Amino acid sequence: MTEIVRERPVAFDLPRRIKRLEELAFNLWWVWHPEAQRLFREIDDLLWEKTYHNPVAFLRECDRARLNAVTNDRYFLDKYTHVMRDFDRYMQEKDTWFEQKYPELANELMAYFSFEFGLHESLMVYAGGLGILSGDHLKEASDLGIPLVGVGFLYTYGYFCQRISEDGWQQAENVPIDFDDLPLIQLKDENDDLLKIAIDLPGRKVYAHIYELNVGRVKLYLLHTNIPDNDPHDRQLTDRLYISDLELRISQEILLGMGGVRALRALGYDPTAWHMNEGHSAFLTLERALEYVRKGLTFSQATEKIKKTNIFTTHTPVPAGNDEFPLWLIDKYFVQVWTDLGLSREDFIEIAKIKQSWGGEAFSMPILALKLSQYRNGVSELHGQVAREMWRFLWPDTKVQDVPIGYITNGVHTQTWLARRLGILFNRYLGSDWPKRIDDPDLWEGVESIPDEEIWLVRRHLKRRLVAFAISRARDRWKSNHVHPVQTVASGVLLDPYALTIGFARRFATYKRGNLIFRDFDRLLKIVTNARMPVQFIFAGKAHPADEPGKQMIQEVYRQIKDARFGGRLAFLEDYDMNIARYLVQGVDVWLNTPRRPREASGTSGMKAGLNGVLNFSVLDGWWREGYNGRNGWAIGNDANEDVSEQEQDEADVLSLYDTLENEIVPLYYEQRSADGLPAEWIARMKESIRTVGRQFSMRRTVQDYMNTLYYPAILQGIAERNGKEEK
Repeated sequence: MTEIVRERPVAFDLPRRIKRLEELAFNLWWVWHPEAQRLFREIDDLLWEKTYHNPVAFLRECDRARLNAVTNDRYFLDKYTHVMRDFDRYMQEKDTWFEQKYPELANELMAYFSFEFGLHESLMVYAGGLGILSGDHLKEASDLGIPLVGVGFLYTYGYFCQRISEDGWQQAENVPIDFDDLPLIQLKDENDDLLKIAIDLPGRKVYAHIYELNVGRVKLYLLHTNIPDNDPHDRQLTDRLYISDLELRISQEILLGMGGVRALRALGYDPTAWHMNEGHSAFLTLERALEYVRKGLTFSQATEKIKKTNIFTTHTPVPAGNDEFPLWLIDKYFVQVWTDLGLSREDFIEIAKIKQSWGGEAFSMPILALKLSQYRNGVSELHGQVAREMWRFLWPDTKVQDVPIGYITNGVHTQTWLARRLGILFNRYLGSDWPKRIDDPDLWEGVESIPDEEIWLVRRHLKRRLVAFAISRARDRWKSNHVHPVQTVASGVLLDPYALTIGFARRFATYKRGNLIFRDFDRLLKIVTNARMPVQFIFAGKAHPADEPGKQMIQEVYRQIKDARFGGRLAFLEDYDMNIARYLVQGVDVWLNTPRRPREASGTSGMKAGLNGVLNFSVLDGWWREGYNGRNGWAIGNDANEDVSEQEQDEADVLSLYDTLENEIVPLYYEQRSADGLPAEWIARMKESIRTVGRQFSMRRTVQDYMNTLYYPAILQGIAERNGKEEK
């Protein structure tokens, strides 16, 4: 195997006493440890904001005089020593959850493939919920000590930057990523050349460099094709997420799936279990089959082997979210593959053939993954039911309840999304070791011991922080001289830090019904402008650049927000990302979610809000159908049969929404106050939200479920296969 040399692309001239800040910057452990982030902030707060909380860019730009100054600050050095001690203890820990529960699997490895990874706002290789879930999965695998490697893409532009015109139309700006400002490790061979792999596309080879990213104890490998070895067209393969051009898209997915396997082989890895997070990476099943066919097995024999160690997670019941390719593209790109597999064209197409609504046929990535994986799951209990019904035709002789697709409900990485001030309260009342006991139900009972006045002070602080953030962004946009004053108002400059604040932030797809709240304008106006009990709404979210109906929905919402009759109590925060998400899920009072049942596979933004004591107000779909207990938030509509028209569902849900707002939520926030002025019942619901969401919808529980119910049996089968081969 090639000897691999790991290098940081930049070196910083740091004072000796704080030299290890460079090491810290190149491991994303700092992302979920606020005290580590505050080290950089305390050196230069303005520069920390200017570099968008990016330690690598920060250290590149930081004035040497400021760095020298903190080496003479005893309090800073004490914090630095404490942070580095915690970092070393974490990286060297030997008694992790995984090592306690699965000591016999110490030498096994799991591979996790995803099209996007949302780890931090400064690393724009994610688009939305799927990527943030992937990033949280890696962080929690690191915390639990699970031996796992991730595989994805390093994009040239990442996802687009969103700008909203005066008329409310979403405009996409592609901003190139400066790789020198990222904590990437360059991988080089013995000739000092950047390590690369190749895939075969029609008439040519395409090469990709492999970069390494440290996520605590987990390594993430990112492929990138914008390199001199490739022609201009192929250099675009890793330009952007979710390219609409079908030829570029199928090439991307060949690179992720087949190229990702080759990248791990080039790095010397031999994973025992392979996890496909959504169907984008499903071509890895073909690469794995090819490895066995080259050793003399038939395709049938090869697939029987790889199925036992393949895991597939499906995330969407919406057809548009499931990639399908026309057969002419399969003919163009896979003729050599099916030849090498010893198959005819018809046999190859049959593996993943799906009939389309208009009568044609296509090659389905989810079907490829479903057929060539033994372990399959949806991402909530309801989504598991929907997925079994949706894919039942693949098992025609099986009752729908017996279709072999289970579920593991998503979760969120607690320390990434929990407000720092709440973390301080948890340290005080739950014990400083609470991050290691997230999966202990008894831990969360201790939330009741937090005094009402203390948790309410934190809630008010987080609201002020959100409003200050919105005003600062609005001011910066206005100063740019590129926006109309009414857009400044629409950006939240008139928000009130003490009014009841409701947040709605997510991808603007039509089934999420971002415009539902505006269905009865006069009724909403009355709710919002009640002088004694005002309500304000903050919206955020992007539509895919090719989703015209989604962009039209943003425009409709934005035009309503600009209406002067609302008095500036409605706002839209453009360019939604992880940074804005943190402010929102921590700072609003109520989290609104209005999908059409049952199209929300899971949803995780509401989990992040609930963890922070924000009360969910949502349709009983996805995770909220499991999480709602009548005391930790409110339901929109009911859990009735979905066999009604969209119009009927919309009408029923919007009536429920207005009635609950007027008769329950607003009065509870403003009127039910104790003698000391605290909203005691509201606070009780906040605590119930934290208590129920804290464990049940944590990424710790989610990853433990993956390990216990999917990874472990897959690994056992992989070990048995390996030992059987060795015995022969």
